[in-house]
Amino acid sequence: MIEAITLEDVTWAANAAVRMIVVDIDGTLLPSAGAWIGSRTCEALRRAEAAGLQVVVATGRRQAYAMPLVQQIGLRPDTIMISSNGTLTRTFAGQSIDRWLLPLETARALAGRLRPFGQITVFTFDKEGPGQLVLESLQAADGRIAPWVAANRAFIEEVVPLEGVFDSGEAPMQAMVCGPVNEMRQAEALLAASEFAGQIEMHRTEYAGRDLAILDVLPPGVSKGSALERLAQRQGVPREHILAIGDNYNDVTMLEFAGHPVLMGNAPRDLLLMAKQKGWRTTRSNDEDGVAHAISGAILAAAKAERARNRSFSIGGPFECRGRIETAKEPAADLP
Repeated sequence: MIEAITLEDVTWAANAAVRMIVVDIDGTLLPSAGAWIGSRTCEALRRAEAAGLQVVVATGRRQAYAMPLVQQIGLRPDTIMISSNGTLTRTFAGQSIDRWLLPLETARALAGRLRPFGQITVFTFDKEGPGQLVLESLQAADGRIAPWVAANRAFIEEVVPLEGVFDSGEAPMQAMVCGPVNEMRQAEALLAASEFAGQIEMHRTEYAGRDLAILDVLPPGVSKGSALERLAQRQGVPREHILAIGDNYNDVTMLEFAGHPVLMGNAPRDLLLMAKQKGWRTTRSNDEDGVAHAISGAILAAAKAERARNRSFSIGGPFECRGRIETAKEPAADLP
């Protein structure tokens, strides 16, 4: 089902001149329950790509965990994905564009510092198969994030003590620890006040309805926003021509970088308030095809520009724009 846009959307899109659309996965593309992206959202993204807009996926998941989800959209193999919250940028086909690693000794020290927060610290390595994800206790992880363990069992390796994984000299891309929201906020505050300050970057994702938070620890200066900035420079796309869509705290840096930030209607209340204060656009929730709604005007403007250049392109029909944003259920967890 295709949707018509409002005059306000048409006017905005004509002035925005969007060339790149950057979109998060969990809580943005994915609905609150299940792993199927809405058909209207998939179709809108395909139409955006067909209209000459560059579509980029930016996720906290590692690429191997994200690809089975985004493949259902039907985007081209040369579509770019920023994964692991900015540490890795590759095409869907696997061509490497950008990669950052945690310093080896920093990672080794983090293993011990995070242990008091449970044995659910996971290090992610840029490799295939077992050992891509390394943790100390599979049992502890299974007790807290069982669906993630089941989906990633083939990639997980147990190392006791966790520091031993670094004896090989291989540096990880990131560390991740998860647990109750207040506990992860404490972990973030502890690291921020420790000797690690300035040596790492931290990004927190929260799902209050399940009392679950994920704290990603990355190389210094690394985020979705910094990865997007480097990609935009490489592609020659000014930030004023970038539309970015996200829903959680780890999306804030890319929303701040993009000239046209859009926050999902299911975002936490404090982020919705921040968006209002900053003058960011908001869209419908992840259960209401918010992404399709947010990019409809950009697709129409791109199609019009394409026709003006005497190229044949059809967007296949109008877009319908619905009313106010409703608060949605909690999204799926943005685990690595």
